[in-house]
Amino acid sequence: MQPLRGILFKVISVCMFMAMASLVKAGSETVPPGQAVFFRSFFALPIILGWLAIRGELRHGWKTSNPMGHFWRGLVGTSAMGLGFTGLGLLPLPEVTAIGYAAPLLVVVFAAMFLGEEVRAFRLSAVALGMVGVLIVLSPRLSVGTALNVSETLGAIVVLMGAVMAALAQVFVRKLVQTEDTAAIVFWFTITSSILALFTLPWGWVVPAWWVALMLIMAGLLGGLGQIFLTSSYRFGDASLLAPFDYTSMLLALLIGYFIFDEVPTGTMLIGAGLVISAGVLIIMRERHLGLKRARQRKATGNVGS
Repeated sequence: MQPLRGILFKVISVCMFMAMASLVKAGSETVPPGQAVFFRSFFALPIILGWLAIRGELRHGWKTSNPMGHFWRGLVGTSAMGLGFTGLGLLPLPEVTAIGYAAPLLVVVFAAMFLGEEVRAFRLSAVALGMVGVLIVLSPRLSVGTALNVSETLGAIVVLMGAVMAALAQVFVRKLVQTEDTAAIVFWFTITSSILALFTLPWGWVVPAWWVALMLIMAGLLGGLGQIFLTSSYRFGDASLLAPFDYTSMLLALLIGYFIFDEVPTGTMLIGAGLVISAGVLIIMRERHLGLKRARQRKATGNVGS
């Protein structure tokens, strides 16, 4: 029953993040990305504080021994969010979602580069397969000799840059979890991203129409709730079990894009997305296999020593 609860919480979090992205996209015609980042971060704060209060961690859950680690994670994560929100205003939702799947693939590479994690041929091959898929998704926007839409080409570039930043943010999180509580990581990211977003004020913030403001406030609330459900899901299920359910976001993106934004996916995008998802699932399966193998080795070692 516990793993099923974890899966349920993970799927709920994915649905909330996709609803959040859809609201940001809907408001992107009038509200600049930096302002959208502020709404997404600031209005998630009451949800995060309420979550800490319910967990009895309001007095100490935010405490940290590594403030600069939170700052750098916040800087990179906020950049990823801003780039992603920029892309939502320039590209179809399914395309942004597909390119964003490059982030977990890049985490494998960055973890090897910056954290010294061992990455063998199987995972590197899966990463290579996934990046081929990303290039297929990008190809119509970057092809030489075709009539390029400048805004869509820019959108493809910024979304890919956002995926790189998101992967780097995950590397920072992997370092932070060694010394910091999850509650502190979530709290300080929300604070840092809210403050950093204010620095974009000179770049054209607007007074939005009431319905646009309401959508952005809802995006913030959904983002906060999505973060809580995501964090809670890992209390009930292993990461390797829950990770494949991230890809339900593609189905949601296709449905929302078609029925709400009148976006029809191309065959090229679907093929590329399929390769990226396949690569991600292969990496997840490999991680699960290695995790089970390490667990058996620890058990055998413990039995020998007893």
